[in-house]
Order: sequence, then C-alpha cells, then structure tokens
Amino acid sequence: MAALSDPEVRDFLSHGTRTGKLSWLSASGRPLVAPVWFVVDGDGLVFNTGKDTAKGRALARDPRVSLCVDLEEPPYAFVQVQGEAELSEEPAELLRTATAIAARYMGADHAEEFGKRNAVPGELVVRLRPVKVLANFDMTG
Repeated sequence: MAALSDPEVRDFLSHGTRTGKLSWLSASGRPLVAPVWFVVDGDGLVFNTGKDTAKGRALARDPRVSLCVDLEEPPYAFVQVQGEAELSEEPAELLRTATAIAARYMGADHAEEFGKRNAVPGELVVRLRPVKVLANFDMTG
C-alpha cells in the first residue's frame, strides 16, 4: 500500500493539470463520480465545491470519498486516495486554496483572479484526509 507522504505519489498527484475523479454516495446510496481540480496540501488533498451542490450536500451528509487520478497514456498509471472529507467555509482558507488550485489549472497569471472569483460565500474548502492510498505507476509492466 502506498502513502500520501511517498514522494512518488505526491509527484504523480501534483504533475501538470491532471484532474481527480471524486466518488461519493448520493442520498439514495447511488455511487456518483465527477472530475475535480485539486492540490496536494500538507497531509491531504484539497478542492473546492459549492455548499449547495450535489457534492457539497453529499459530503456534509457522509464524508467518505475516494479520489482517483490517472495517467491516460502508456505506461498508464493511477493513484487512488480513499478517505474522509473535512469541510470548511473559513474565508481566508477558501481564498488560499482557491488561489492555489487556480494557479495549478489556470496558470500563475490568472491565479488571483480565479481565486477571488471562487472564494465566495457558499463555497467550501474540502480537505480529503487519506485513510488508504493505492498506486500503480506502470500498468503495462
């Protein structure tokens, strides 16, 4: 089993603009999945979502999630992070994380603009605290 502290795992998760595919359970128990922009932050992964979105409501109800990031070309690879989501609406943390996420996906030139746009009331900071990490860096081998 891998760990988020493993440099190879952190490098893979932080490389380029790979999206995470977040899975959670709907109110009816159906499994759902959606892509999210995220960053590795300390001992967890962080993304933002709206408090009143399907994701936001589901995570408030049941914090158990899994996030999978993959490499879609040879040698094909993935890291799956299973854990629990911690939610926060703290304004300074929301601005910090939204700006860091924007820098990764929109570039440094647009980070502040997109960070401010996304750090508004009704948005959440979601910190995924890993419980289990699985990784395979060469699925063709």
